[in-house]
Amino acid sequence: MKYKANGTFLAMLAVILCGADWLQFRGRNGAGASRDAAPPIKWDDSTNIAWRVELPGRAASSPIVVKGRVVVTSSSGANQDRLHVLCFEVASGDEIWSRQFWATGRTFTHPFSAVAAPTPVSDGERIFAFYSSNDLVCLDLNGNLQWYRGLTFDYPKSGSDVGLASSPTVIGDTVVVQIESQGDSFAAGFNTENGETRWRIPRHQGPNWTSPIGMPVTHQGRHVVILQSSQGVTGHDARNGKELWHLEMPCATTPSAAVSRNRIYLPSDGLTVLDYPPEATTPSLYWQSNQLKPSPASPLVAGGRVYTVNSAGVLRCGDASDGSRLWQLRIGGRYWSTPVIAGSRIFCVNEDGVAKVVQLGDKGTIVATNKFDEPIKGSPALADGALYVRSDSYLWKIARP
Repeated sequence: MKYKANGTFLAMLAVILCGADWLQFRGRNGAGASRDAAPPIKWDDSTNIAWRVELPGRAASSPIVVKGRVVVTSSSGANQDRLHVLCFEVASGDEIWSRQFWATGRTFTHPFSAVAAPTPVSDGERIFAFYSSNDLVCLDLNGNLQWYRGLTFDYPKSGSDVGLASSPTVIGDTVVVQIESQGDSFAAGFNTENGETRWRIPRHQGPNWTSPIGMPVTHQGRHVVILQSSQGVTGHDARNGKELWHLEMPCATTPSAAVSRNRIYLPSDGLTVLDYPPEATTPSLYWQSNQLKPSPASPLVAGGRVYTVNSAGVLRCGDASDGSRLWQLRIGGRYWSTPVIAGSRIFCVNEDGVAKVVQLGDKGTIVATNKFDEPIKGSPALADGALYVRSDSYLWKIARP
């Protein structure tokens, strides 16, 4: 079922360059920001909702946007063993295609989460959907299956008592997944073209829901992927998995790191920032602040500032050059969804579906409060001037007419 505000007919063609798309969890470099997007700050059933579509099953994953398509995942059935990938047209919200698969691995999760907890990722040509059941699906942009890996067949002891949530990332021609649990824990890289395993490395046995992230520039000719866990943070060659460095600094297991240029923003001892210039062999400490601790939402970096939301619903802003706290603002609620920054505003959606829009500057000011009336776990996406938000039941496009 699809809802259109005021019966508005949207017939324009969507021509979106890949560079403006939102291809993975928290967008480009995991920084959670788009300088070009400018969605409206207020919306309701009759205003600034371009479309709303109904979704099957459940999910804690986020939407991604690639070449005029919005892609989401879901899991349905009594045991959440039916895996969905759905694709909608950006302009109209019309369904372009949907695909379903049977889960091949463990589908038990905490009631708060879902098998469709990891956010899919795209390299601009393909879509890689990963699930808590350890199923990794590759489709082309038209929904044609390219390859499928049921990783539980290869590693039957991998699984978690409450479910997995780490989102995959694509670095060069390798898609990287991080599977850490009480069972068989590992990270692995797969050939994006055919799904063949390029590498697999053992990881600490213990629950971890953070996502791998790639550095935006190469280091000594290598594409580097960053992995964090309660045991520390490591850098690996994304092509072969070789460990390049290891820092024993325990990190959080829910909020994930963000990167901006040569800096890595780690949820560790509050917030710890590492400097990692292209010529360096190992990152060095840049600054650390216990006043900018993120939990459970991940940190954001934009415009020389870093933003975090803590477990008490307080948004904090720090100077990205030294970690000094510039201001804080109580926005209320608990945030599993990581906020996103569109230009000079930050959009924060809490688990109750209340969206606070904060104007950024010398201090933060709440300029709008909107309600989706649905629990929200997945982080929003920004593309083509619009905000995309999903709950278990619906996907919204928030945009000016």
